[in-house]
Amino acid sequence: MENLLNFNQKNIVVMGVANDRSIAWGIAKTLFSTGAHITFTYRKDRSLAKLEKLLADVDSSTYDVVQCDVNSDESIKTAFDEIGGNRKVIHGIVHSVASSLTEDLKNRFLETSREGYAFAQDTSAYSLIAVAKAAHPYMTDNGSIVTMSYLGADRVLEGYNVMGIAKAALEASVRYLAADIGKDNIRVNAISAGPIKTISAKAVPSFNQILNKIEEASPLRRNITQEEVANMTIVMLSQLSSGVTGEVTYVDSGYNILGI
Repeated sequence: MENLLNFNQKNIVVMGVANDRSIAWGIAKTLFSTGAHITFTYRKDRSLAKLEKLLADVDSSTYDVVQCDVNSDESIKTAFDEIGGNRKVIHGIVHSVASSLTEDLKNRFLETSREGYAFAQDTSAYSLIAVAKAAHPYMTDNGSIVTMSYLGADRVLEGYNVMGIAKAALEASVRYLAADIGKDNIRVNAISAGPIKTISAKAVPSFNQILNKIEEASPLRRNITQEEVANMTIVMLSQLSSGVTGEVTYVDSGYNILGI
């Protein structure tokens, strides 16, 4: 089992680190402990500054940083051509990218704008397809792509609104991508994590209410941690899950099984 979880000389791309509370950062820390080489992507200079601060004490030989705007096909292709050129093989991708217009989370769902709907879909769902396409030529050694979803893809959660639609599209994209590129030995899966205090989560008006509900009602009677999501993601990236693709795996203290 230890050999299957050994990422020594494995090249993993991690997308979506915003700060130290980011799910993507928790995954990166665990990947570093397994010996992986990580290529981080960032969108804007502000994100780069935050990322550089997080990496200040990390051995610079264990990571690279590449600019990538997931709303631009040209930027995605340029980024993954650079990553592929530098690393030759991409063994795994952590796609932890999602965004919507703030007003589309605060207003009634009925008032979702066309612009907001398109932006949420483009950033949160289509970006997975675009990234898979750009990375595909370099994923030549049992590749694994893992994206981050949420229960709002399957159920109506107050204030999640347009993001719920985007996550539903993301999960459907996981299945269609898995079916399409499985023949190339590339697996695609999603982790549906319970609520964690990230920047994205705090934008949902009912976030604290959801945290309390999970503590009160979930089978484990507690909220999950950044580390628990990271651990399951590592399993899905590794050969421990070599026969698993097209799946949504819940890490939410079992809350998703309840009829509430």
